[in-house]
Amino acid sequence: MDSPPDPADEFRNWLELPRDVTASILLRLGAVEILTSAQRVCSPWRKLCKDPSMWRAVDMRNPDNKWEDYELELEWMCRDAVDRSCGQLIDINLENFGTDELLRHIADSSSQLKRLGLVRCFSISDKGLSGVAAKLPLLEELAISYCSLSKEALEAVGRCCPLLKSLNFNIRWHMRNGDYDGEAVAIAENMSELRRLQLFGNKVTNEGLQAILDGCPHLESLDLRRCLNLTLAGDLGRRCAQQIKHLRLPHDSTDDYEFNDYCSVVDVSGGSVVSDDDYDYEEYGHVDIEYFEAYDHPDNQ
Repeated sequence: MDSPPDPADEFRNWLELPRDVTASILLRLGAVEILTSAQRVCSPWRKLCKDPSMWRAVDMRNPDNKWEDYELELEWMCRDAVDRSCGQLIDINLENFGTDELLRHIADSSSQLKRLGLVRCFSISDKGLSGVAAKLPLLEELAISYCSLSKEALEAVGRCCPLLKSLNFNIRWHMRNGDYDGEAVAIAENMSELRRLQLFGNKVTNEGLQAILDGCPHLESLDLRRCLNLTLAGDLGRRCAQQIKHLRLPHDSTDDYEFNDYCSVVDVSGGSVVSDDDYDYEEYGHVDIEYFEAYDHPDNQ
């Protein structure tokens, strides 16, 4: 008869895991979870969570919108994470918070930054992003979605970041008077090394698209979904098909678009609004205030 299993074999002591395995597990949690929870478990985990190698990538995206009432706490945490990287930060994503001052802190502390993602960061301005662009000479990917940024910021990034290969510039399409092709021209004239471009919901017209195709000869992937001012018939449509390996057209499906939960699209025909598919009305829940009270502010560490 087999002897009963030793209870010690049934429960793993997580503190006995190899350091690299523990680090791999913690990295899957994300920056906010590490700062508010994981680092409080035990002294070895707290020590590991202070290692600069843990902060080469900082993901503070907030897809559930559950932290929207805690912008100040999120900014403190972001500064803490950037400081912990000790200059090793190469990838950072912000969502629903962020200011020009925070962006300046990131740029001043992160000369090796290669990827910057901004989602609904309405307090980051053209002046703010333009002012730090020169401090990001190694930037290769810039993802901007639903922010209050325009061609001014794109021009500065293009001039100062010659290694830029990938750009997302996604906005809410809406009808208004103005220069519909300003952003497209800024891209065409300042980002000649682009390989990938996403312009979801942009106001770009055929003239602006023509400028991009002329000014970005290395472009391989182009996403034009919901760019409803475009008419891709005739020579321009054929050129897109021939020049671009991975092409998404204005009326292609948006099922795999990561921001479908709150994207807004207005279709226009003959100058009048035909449909308004707005997914931004979902009512999100809120976390208890105790969740963030558990965070150790850097001033108290």
